[in-house]
Amino acid sequence: MLELFLALLSKLFVFTGYVTQGSSFPEPLSPGEETECLARMAAGDMAARSRLIEHNLRLVAHIAKKYASPRRDSDDLISIGTVGLIKAVSTFDKDKSSTLATYASRCIENEILMSLRAEKKRGCEISLSEPIGSDGDGNDISLSEVLGSDPDQVIHEAEKSIIAAQLERAIEAALTAREKTVIRYRYGLVGGRCLAQREVAKLLGISRSYVSRLEKKALQKLNGYYERSFNRS
Repeated sequence: MLELFLALLSKLFVFTGYVTQGSSFPEPLSPGEETECLARMAAGDMAARSRLIEHNLRLVAHIAKKYASPRRDSDDLISIGTVGLIKAVSTFDKDKSSTLATYASRCIENEILMSLRAEKKRGCEISLSEPIGSDGDGNDISLSEVLGSDPDQVIHEAEKSIIAAQLERAIEAALTAREKTVIRYRYGLVGGRCLAQREVAKLLGISRSYVSRLEKKALQKLNGYYERSFNRS
């Protein structure tokens, strides 16, 4: 999840922040409005792209409800589903898919299912950093050291580090200490795994509802920070 959020997080903050406000969702666009926005987006209009995402958030919430359970919060699933929606709008090809809603539904559901499968798989995997032996000097050797580093992977990791550093500056500039902690744990910026709100609450010794309020407030602040940054650029 970390790679995905580092790539899309600036947009995700905006839309997840909107979803978690508890207010009513925007109505879906009419076929004519959707066609117009798709044409504008194809011409490079990012405002049209954002409008398409915003007016399909109702679809994210609808699909996320199908997978909600006592072990998985709706807010977590909405965050993950919103990533699928952003990817769907960005890659939609009207010549290959019947409608945006149909294509987006598949992408949203796939994103949620991949997350659930990855979460289940993590319980069965051996960590690459876990010691598997020792060298002649008695130092621990991990599986990652035995496998070595691929050059392309090194470049990829460097790119991720740059994006992460930019995101970290935004978090430092816009949020209070507790808000920073909540966002870092919720969005996988600590340890590479996105924690559920109840996990963050247990970790910090506060209520889940308080974590939810802190997250919503932090997302609003980051939304404003990114909007001001975009306007200055």
